[in-house]
Amino acid sequence: MTAPLSRRRFLTGVGGASALFGAAALAHAVAPIGPFSLREPRTRADSPQDLPVNRSARQADVTSLALDPEWMLTVAGVGMTRAFTAAGLEALPQRTVRLPIACVEGWTVDASWTGVRLRDLLATVDAPDDATIRFRSLQQRGAFRATTMPPQYVGDPLTLVALQLNGERLDLDHGYPARVIAPGRPGVLQTKWLSSIEVV
Repeated sequence: MTAPLSRRRFLTGVGGASALFGAAALAHAVAPIGPFSLREPRTRADSPQDLPVNRSARQADVTSLALDPEWMLTVAGVGMTRAFTAAGLEALPQRTVRLPIACVEGWTVDASWTGVRLRDLLATVDAPDDATIRFRSLQQRGAFRATTMPPQYVGDPLTLVALQLNGERLDLDHGYPARVIAPGRPGVLQTKWLSSIEVV
C-alpha cells in the first residue's frame, strides 16, 4: 500500500514546479538567448535580424514568390488600383518607428521598423480616411493568409508597410519584400509577404 503524501512533500512539489514554470516563462519572454517556445525551441541569437520567427518563409511556402524579381504590391482603393515594385515602395517617403512584435506564444520584442506609412500609401489610390483594409499574403494556406484592419489602425501614423527591420532590408523570414507593422496588434495579424492591400 502506498504511503499517503505528506503535506510538506506536496507543498515542496508544488513550489518546485511553480519555480520551474516561472523560470521557463521568464526565459520565454525576456531572455536574450535561450528558448522562446517550449514547443519549438527558438533563440534570438540565431534568429534573423535579432527577432524571433514564428513562421518561416519555408513553412509558409512563399520563398520563390517572395524572391521573384517581378513581385509587385497591388494597392486597390475605390475605383483606382496601383501596383508598386519594391523599388517603387522604397522611392516613397520613408518613416522609422519603434514597435513591438507581440506573439501569441507569449513573447514580445521591440524592434525598429522602416517603411511607408499605410495611410500615405492608401492616399495614392484615393482611399477614404475611414477605410477598413484587407491584406493578402503570398502564402496560399493558413488562417492568416488574409487579414483585415479597422480604421483606427489604418489611420494611425505608426502603422507601416515595412521594408526594413533594425536598419536592414527585411529578412525573408520576417516578411520580405514587405509586411505590415501596426501598434497594438497581435503578431499573427501583422501580415508578412504582402501581395495586396485593398479597401473593403
